[in-house]
Amino acid sequence: MPANDPFARLPEVASFTVTSENVTDGAPWRPAQLSSGLPGGEDRSPRLSWSGAPEGTKSYAVTVYDPDAPTGSGFWHWAVTDIPATVTELPEGAGDEKGAQLPEGAYQLPNDARLPHYIGAAPPAGHGPHRYFVVVHALDIPATGVPAEATPALLGFTMAGHTLGRAVLTATAETSA
Repeated sequence: MPANDPFARLPEVASFTVTSENVTDGAPWRPAQLSSGLPGGEDRSPRLSWSGAPEGTKSYAVTVYDPDAPTGSGFWHWAVTDIPATVTELPEGAGDEKGAQLPEGAYQLPNDARLPHYIGAAPPAGHGPHRYFVVVHALDIPATGVPAEATPALLGFTMAGHTLGRAVLTATAETSA
């Protein structure tokens, strides 16, 4: 796998804990979290729970990013922002097209397929293993002010100076040739 680190040029921040029944750090995604274009794939966002966020956290954002996609810029699979600081979990499937299971005030941005919901992993056949960074970002602001039609990259730019901590799980996927 490539050594590219999506956090290498971002400010260092505290870490905290994120866990999931659907993601084991360093292990392949479960089939439900894969793209519906793959056998068994359901485009179902993982269940996430987090704890130990830094003091001063006023909101959270959750992102899923594949830095190994053959695009030159990676591939954003999911971005949710303005999750209230009182919320410490998202249920499996919260990233569906309706977002009805998201907490009040939270919203999804369009991913790199320009769909405002979670899209599962689907690395190109024969491209090798891909990493998927599932990240909960603890922010020092109650709302990012990022427009709902903005890109996850704009969200990341906006969060850079407001991130108090990150909780990270890394899933993998590979599609055989």
